[in-house]
Order: sequence, then C-alpha cells, then structure tokens
Amino acid sequence: MPSSNPLSAVELPKRFYTSVRLVETEGGLSVELDGRTVKTPARNGLSVPHRGLAEVILAEWDGQGERIDPATMPATRFANTVIDGVAPNPGPVRAEIASYADTDLLLYRADGPDGLVARQRAVWDPILAWIEARLAALFVPVVGVMHRPQPPEALERVAAHLEGVGDPYSLAALHQITTLTGSGLLAMAVGAGGLEPDAAWAAAHLDEDWNIEQWGEDDEASARRALRRRDFDAAAAVLREAPAIPGA
Repeated sequence: MPSSNPLSAVELPKRFYTSVRLVETEGGLSVELDGRTVKTPARNGLSVPHRGLAEVILAEWDGQGERIDPATMPATRFANTVIDGVAPNPGPVRAEIASYADTDLLLYRADGPDGLVARQRAVWDPILAWIEARLAALFVPVVGVMHRPQPPEALERVAAHLEGVGDPYSLAALHQITTLTGSGLLAMAVGAGGLEPDAAWAAAHLDEDWNIEQWGEDDEASARRALRRRDFDAAAAVLREAPAIPGA
C-alpha cells in the first residue's frame, strides 16, 4: 500500500506489534511494543526523561494503522535525534543555534511594500526588544538582504546563554525551532517563556502569510508547512515541560 503521506511515494513498513505501553527505566520512560523496547536508528533504547514527551511518543506508536508512517511521528523522530546525536555531543548543536543570531530572521527587514514593513515592525520589534532585555544585548536590524555583522557582544551573549542549557532535549527543541523558523531569537523567546509557540510560528511566517494574502495559497506549500508545524509543535511541547533558558 502506498504511503499516506502526500509528499512521499515510498512504501511504508507494516505495523508489526499489537500492544504499546510505557515502562519506567533507569533513564526515564521507555516505550515497549509487545514487551520489547523501541530502538532508535542507532539501536539505542528509546527512553526519555520527560513524561509529557514519553506520552506523546506512546500515542504516536499506538495510533499507527496498518502501516507505520514516520511523518506522523514527530515526537519519536525528535527523541531519536536527541538520544543518538545531541546527548552524546551537544556542542555543535549549541554552536549552530548561536550562529543564526548573526543572520536571524527578525533582523532582516523588507524595504517595501509599506504594509509589509509596518507588519514586520509591529510583530518583530516587540519580540526583539524582549530578547534584548533578557540578554542585555543590542541587535541591529538590517533593511534588505545584504549581510551586516551583528555586534560581537550580542553574539557572545547568545552563546553564553545557550551554554546554560544543559538538558539535551531542551537544547534539541531550541535547535529544531531555530531551523524550522530561521530564527534562533524566536526559539530562545519560546524557550524562555516570553513568547507563545503559536505567536512564534506566526512571526516566523509573517512574510509568507503576507504573500498568501496577496497572491493566494499553494496547496503543496501548505502541505509542507503543515508537516513542519508538526515538528515545531513537538519541540514546543518539550520546552513547555522543561524550559530551555536558565531562569525561565
């Protein structure tokens, strides 16, 4: 049977289990299928320390039909990434999040039309001001697309703040939101509790939504956006349970 995912023609594996349950382990909570622990792609046991995340993973496996569709399992994919990649080596993840601050979405503004310029100011400026106050840092918005380096002190503040994120799940959630939105500053605002996930998602798609208002919506683009939103929501759920910014 072909994939239920409209963006993929790959045949999906058949469901091979009947029962799904959560089991307490030394590392947290594991999902078992017919009494066997789910394994990550690197063959590590899928055990997570956050109950909320574990329950979502359980629901994903329990909710599969005749075929197992990874596109409908963002929390499982997220946990796999943390266990196999982020937890053993968090440094590069912190560095990549920090690198976005120099070319962050919130810092590159349109030079027109006036309506878009005004909307960016109305939505992005308050978020940027909140982050600046939180980090005691000053960023410089740029009009146009030409790169302008941000003040080194501001970039250092971002890197220092990320060093305080010790939980690999929170760090991975920040990274996932950063890459999905193009904004480490938006991710940090969500992680610190200064911005609701829905508001962050809307802010990240401000330009795209403006274009939709002018020219209409593309069905394929909307389907891709819906899949990205699943991954975004999985990361945001982790941050609600384990805030990623010290003092949040």
